[in-house]
Amino acid sequence: MQTVETLNEGLKRAYTLTITAKDIDAKVDAEVKRVAPQVRMPGFRPGKVPVNLVRKMHGEALTQDALNAAVQEGVQSLLAEKALRPAMQPTVALGDDYAPGKDVELKVELEVLPDVPAPAIDGLKLERLTIPVADEAVDEQLKKFADQQKRWDDAGDKAAEHGDLVTVDFVGKTEDGVAFEGGTGTDMGVEIGAGRLIPGFEDQLVGAKTGEERQLAVTFPEDYGAKELAGKPATFDIVVKSVKTAAESKIDDEMATSLGLESLEQLRGLLKGQIEQEHNGLTRTHMKRKLLDQLAEGHDFPVPPSMVEAEFAQIWQQLEHEATHEADPAAAMAEMENDRDDYRKIAERRVRLGLLLSEIGQANGIEVTQQEMQRLIMQAAQQYGPEERQKFIQYVQQEPMAAAQLRAPLYEDKVVDFLFEKADVTDRESTREELEAAIESEDGFATGTHVHDHDHDHDHDHKPKKKAAKKKAEPEAATEEAPAAEASEEAPKPAKKAAAKKKAAAPVEAETAVTESAPEAAENAEGTEAADAAPAKKPRAKKPKAETAE
Repeated sequence: MQTVETLNEGLKRAYTLTITAKDIDAKVDAEVKRVAPQVRMPGFRPGKVPVNLVRKMHGEALTQDALNAAVQEGVQSLLAEKALRPAMQPTVALGDDYAPGKDVELKVELEVLPDVPAPAIDGLKLERLTIPVADEAVDEQLKKFADQQKRWDDAGDKAAEHGDLVTVDFVGKTEDGVAFEGGTGTDMGVEIGAGRLIPGFEDQLVGAKTGEERQLAVTFPEDYGAKELAGKPATFDIVVKSVKTAAESKIDDEMATSLGLESLEQLRGLLKGQIEQEHNGLTRTHMKRKLLDQLAEGHDFPVPPSMVEAEFAQIWQQLEHEATHEADPAAAMAEMENDRDDYRKIAERRVRLGLLLSEIGQANGIEVTQQEMQRLIMQAAQQYGPEERQKFIQYVQQEPMAAAQLRAPLYEDKVVDFLFEKADVTDRESTREELEAAIESEDGFATGTHVHDHDHDHDHDHKPKKKAAKKKAEPEAATEEAPAAEASEEAPKPAKKAAAKKKAAAPVEAETAVTESAPEAAENAEGTEAADAAPAKKPRAKKPKAETAE
């Protein structure tokens, strides 16, 4: 094989490889001899078909297989001979004048990983904002949880009031009296005053009694999901099936034992532990962002444009998805376009940080163990059904990139934990509001990273395609670890988000619908959510802490 370098500019490389027809014929001959004993042909005993007939029958397919094998071997030899570390999968194309029986000329283009300077990790200084869990915070969570467990008692002939639960059948009609699609439902529970339904619906149930029929007049919000109803007046013919009042929610040992716990004190302890975990997550996110800021400020080196483009494409795709859920998607997209250059700089920063973290990890012997990898695979497999689970496990075990995608987040966490230990950390007591504000003020895209494993095998199938177009960069590098920033750092915020509509064709849907077509969870004119408080999480008994790198 002959190799000629045609480009060496920055991180870009290009080569022309020539594989002789003689070499390919030799591979074909070897393959013919290998398969000949297995070929069956009328008139010949098993295994006695002449080699020339085997070549005549299967020569075209065997030649193509030999060509593919020769190309793959040639590219792998090039990478090894030149000690190249591709940033992305190399682009491989046959010469325009290729024909069977002729020498093969390959054009190989790639970008290589830069020589990352030894990262400066001495002198890192970090502030750890800690949030003590006040008894008031536990009381608040306990009250939220008790409210979620509320019991409803039949109110008999009592007229419905705010806070009562009214069960209704309903038929929605346009102003001309025609029932619209998705506007009919039965046995829908409506908690008056909860603010989950379109404006005016709940208020008009005040005073209703069991067995009563009413007609409610409403106007759909301007930004309603079903465009044919948005901003239009409508009526709902309703039949009240029952009225129930909320029984007093008692926060006591009995409530705790109904959950399988021993006492109220144990329930308080579990809720406190959940709040502490949330606080610790916020603290870690803030520390990690400050850490990455220091690394970014102290290091500047060129990064492969293809990796930046892949990272940018991933960011842009996420932003476009977010924009579709805006009240005005077109305006959100226009705002994104104005900031396109900024997002591209963010992509470059993320790639550079990923290379830095990878270099730090390798220089300090940080790795993901086989045991940890097996645990990651089994955890990821749980999202599949029993039939697909084993296929997924086999796929990850056979595909290096799939395994890299699973390994990357844990690898990054281990490197970050190592740097936390190296840094000079000072503690300062803070409040949740202060910490959340500090995190909110930082750009999640800018602090996300893209961790890379420089030692990852580059065993790719470079099947030649005549006049092949240059391959588009994939969101994850074909030869490196997948992006691994924490989820809390990845959320894009291109503009103020509006709540997504579940079904544009179903105009009446509830947040917690009893039927598929219950009146929609409402937002007020300013776009704020009607429910002010987030639901309390159901407390769970603590499990043994999973094995970590810490």
